[in-house]
Amino acid sequence: MTYVITDACIDVKDKACLQACPVDCIYEGGRTLYIHPDECIDCGLCETVCPVAAIHADDRLPQDLEPWLAINRDFFGPQVTGWGNPGGADARHTTDADHPVVASWPPRPAGV
Repeated sequence: MTYVITDACIDVKDKACLQACPVDCIYEGGRTLYIHPDECIDCGLCETVCPVAAIHADDRLPQDLEPWLAINRDFFGPQVTGWGNPGGADARHTTDADHPVVASWPPRPAGV
């Protein structure tokens, strides 16, 4: 099992999950955050602190959010960042790039 960040994080990026994650498996993109599925240890701390309920365990994802499994995984692949398995989020692994689905997502109004 892994945790997945979904569309509720787009244009919000509260980042409480970054501080809660004990293994630094949450990375910052331009409009949202992404969880590296191979680095996540399934502790669930990120889910408990997310103020917009954007984080879900993969085995409890509502069907309409299932594409976010691939979106989080593909963010680290050659079509987006090319980071592969960076081994933990740090300043070198922060980008303005996003998965194409996120990049094309309609902007969220400020304050929502």
